[in-house]
Amino acid sequence: MNFTEQTKQIIENAQSKLAHAFEYVDDIATYNQMKVLDAFRENNVGLRHFSQTNGYGYDDIGRDTLCRLFAQIFGGESAIVSPLIVSGTHALSLALYGVLRPNDEMISITGSPYDTLKEVILGDGNGSLRDFGVKYQQVELKNGKIDVENTLKKINENTKLIFIGRSRGYEWRNALTVDDIKVVIKEIRACKADICIMVDNCYGEFIEKIEPTQVGADLIVGSLIKNPGGGIAPTGGYICGKSKFIDMVAGRLTAPSIGLEVGSYAYGYKDFYQGIFIAPHTVAQAIKGSMLIGQVFHDLGFETMPLPGGKCGDIIRSIKFNTQAQLIDFCRAIQEASPIDSNVVPYPWDMPGYEHQVIMAAGTFVAGASIELSADSPIKEPYIAYVQGGLTYEHVKIACMYCVEKLLFNK
Repeated sequence: MNFTEQTKQIIENAQSKLAHAFEYVDDIATYNQMKVLDAFRENNVGLRHFSQTNGYGYDDIGRDTLCRLFAQIFGGESAIVSPLIVSGTHALSLALYGVLRPNDEMISITGSPYDTLKEVILGDGNGSLRDFGVKYQQVELKNGKIDVENTLKKINENTKLIFIGRSRGYEWRNALTVDDIKVVIKEIRACKADICIMVDNCYGEFIEKIEPTQVGADLIVGSLIKNPGGGIAPTGGYICGKSKFIDMVAGRLTAPSIGLEVGSYAYGYKDFYQGIFIAPHTVAQAIKGSMLIGQVFHDLGFETMPLPGGKCGDIIRSIKFNTQAQLIDFCRAIQEASPIDSNVVPYPWDMPGYEHQVIMAAGTFVAGASIELSADSPIKEPYIAYVQGGLTYEHVKIACMYCVEKLLFNK
């Protein structure tokens, strides 16, 4: 990769504008690393916890300690952490089916859920929540924020669960911060104290010094091949929060009679422990890379979200391009600058669960891991690329230079 002096100067100028923002990110990373280290030490994590298990997995100390570790780090009473959870959507589905019963109602107060989760909730004849008699309402966002007034109007005697999507999905908005979530939780509790408040925490872990569970959320849910896996965990998901709800979800994960008493893993748990340990640093690398991409493309005249130097609610950076061709070129540049499958050329395709064709650039060590540098977008107007991840800031910086060369000089 031989970059022009013009490209190098664009990157250096953007980088110099972000010095103060980078210091802020480093402070959060140090705080969160201390929190994680304290949890490891207080739970006496040792080599014995990495060992593989098989069969029923009774008294699996690796599994049980990993769950306690996540609960402490994320401020919950208990947690489920399992390599058998295949994705964020799967983890969210487990939580919803675990808590909700026929004739219960859930309200999504961050608008429509993303496409694959929408099928879980509203699918027709596919075993969705609606098929099991669960009612659904949603409240649209107001100027990119939760509409507290309309949320409170929607809550009724059948409302069992409030769903909050922290990240943006394929929407042109900022992700919610923990402060945003704190405000609405306080109002909901005053209206109906016993309601379950669940937050889709995907892409948001370790962005701030606290998590939604520490401001009143009953459950937070996420994927281990995003932030909390640190780029090391090969698969899996987690659900963390109040014990009474975790117990209900555990009955859905296995069976009501056995809950979290069973569950073995024949490959051992080292990658999951190491992943959560390194996660605060890895997330900081991804955030710095996201800030750089945002600043560079803002300087080049493109709309980006969040604004350069602004507070991040997740690891995703949105860039609005003028044409479909620019969007595709950007995603292809990300793929070409990847360590894995750099020779692959992404094309838009009919991705299961999505209304429009989607283009995905993901040259990752763990397939589909969005804590690693990747970019994707539905092929529709406005043409917005959603960029996330980056195991190292240096890799994101190089990839950003490659994108600039591709768009400016068609190299």
